Amino acid sequence: MRSPKSGTFAPGDMLGVQTAGDGRRKRRRQDMQRILTSTAIALALGTTAYADEHGGAFSETTFDESVNLNASELIGMSLHATQEDMQKNAEVQADGEKNWDDIGEINEIVLTRDGEVQAVIAGVGGFVGIGEKDVAVDMSKLRFVSDGEQPGEVFVVVKASAVDVENAPSYGETRKDTDMSESESMSESNDKDMAAKSGENRQLMSAPEVELDGYMSVQNDDLTAEEMTGTSVYGENDEHVGEVSELVLTDNGKIDRAVIDVGGFLGMGEHSVAVTLDELEIMRADEGGDLRVYIDASEKALKDQPEYRG
Repeated sequence: MRSPKSGTFAPGDMLGVQTAGDGRRKRRRQDMQRILTSTAIALALGTTAYADEHGGAFSETTFDESVNLNASELIGMSLHATQEDMQKNAEVQADGEKNWDDIGEINEIVLTRDGEVQAVIAGVGGFVGIGEKDVAVDMSKLRFVSDGEQPGEVFVVVKASAVDVENAPSYGETRKDTDMSESESMSESNDKDMAAKSGENRQLMSAPEVELDGYMSVQNDDLTAEEMTGTSVYGENDEHVGEVSELVLTDNGKIDRAVIDVGGFLGMGEHSVAVTLDELEIMRADEGGDLRVYIDASEKALKDQPEYRG
């Protein structure tokens, strides 16, 4: 339509017709929208990347005592041994743990460079608590057994026998390279160990004849490792010569040898000698059950005996 003032077409007088100015303004709006959209995306991606880079190491973790255990709690816990097969997530009935052996305490945890728990280091001393050594126990072999009466409490259990614990290599030990084959080396090592433990490389002594008021001689089968460990040993003229520090057990759990620590001070500089029970006279008090161990040797004579290496 014509403009009533000019008689010419005025810009924008016809519907659907855009002027050059309108097109430029529209393009500027579109460009601005693209800029704003790109900026928003960039900010979003940047925020995500920042979170991944700076906050991804942190997570919302809830401690559940039924499935979780802090490493600080694990260190210092007792390690129990049993020859029974224990299933994962097992639960022990009331007093069931009394059938296990308390073989030591967890002292350390070993991790791989990837952060996986490889093993725990436990201080064990056989089944009499003496002569502690550190041994590594594979984490996969441990079982965390819930206390049936107190579900929040757990026992750390490993399947092992007395012989397994006694023969376990000390943590950090390395095998030296030799010219011998592995079987020859193992055989020689076993022979030396057996000789040291059995006393084959020393002359055996005869048990002394002892008469002590209020005491009676004890048969070996009536003795337990627990009551023998720490018992004082007396020699010639009722001289105190040492203490029973360890007992060597047979495969069926019977006492085979007694290890006597002679001399030293506060456990330092002691000389250990393994003797058979046939070399000892063991007396039990008629009242109270106190034990006394006698051997037909002086402290000096025992120090001259080959040293026991457990």
